[in-house]
Amino acid sequence: MKQKHYIDSHKGATFLYILFLIFIFNDRLISESANNISIYIYLALHGTYGILWILKSKIFPDKQWELKCSIWYGLLIWFGLSLYWIAPYIIITYNIPNGIYPSNWYIAMCISMYIFGVFLHFTSDMQKFIQLKYHSNNLIKDGMFSKIRNINYLGELLIYLGFSLLAMHWAPIIALISFIIIIWIPNMIKKDKSLSKYENFEDYKKRTNIFFPFIW
Repeated sequence: MKQKHYIDSHKGATFLYILFLIFIFNDRLISESANNISIYIYLALHGTYGILWILKSKIFPDKQWELKCSIWYGLLIWFGLSLYWIAPYIIITYNIPNGIYPSNWYIAMCISMYIFGVFLHFTSDMQKFIQLKYHSNNLIKDGMFSKIRNINYLGELLIYLGFSLLAMHWAPIIALISFIIIIWIPNMIKKDKSLSKYENFEDYKKRTNIFFPFIW
């Protein structure tokens, strides 16, 4: 099986997992005087993101996830991605008994981050897919990639921050940082090494950031 099969199945299972949590803790939700809207917003955001990811994987797949892998490595991917499931569990089990509810402004910020993240992530992946399909021998340095070389990862950061911040807890943030350090940054460095074969890459590298605007 390919890596994407494990990734896609996990992304699709996210919606069902959150529904399962809501079903299991339904009595607890009903008994609270203040309805914890966060878990339903989380369902709408992370749940739909999983579905959008599967559609993206079918329509304009990322080549790096097309590689075949052993079942053990695939399971490692699957259970590693489950770290992202910490946030909804915390939202539904931790916030309620402690009376911690995010403000409307805080929720609006999280949703806005998700929207901007989806735009950056999906449009940049689509551009990369099209340009690699029709101009595979050219360096991608315009459009979404004109200022940041890994704009897709910036989009993912905003997406997952939108999810994680809804939990109002440090654990999901630690999980996200772990993914950034262990997976994202090595992939960015690997990509730069791969792009160095283009003669105009050094000039492109000097006028762009690798991941985050104005910082790095």
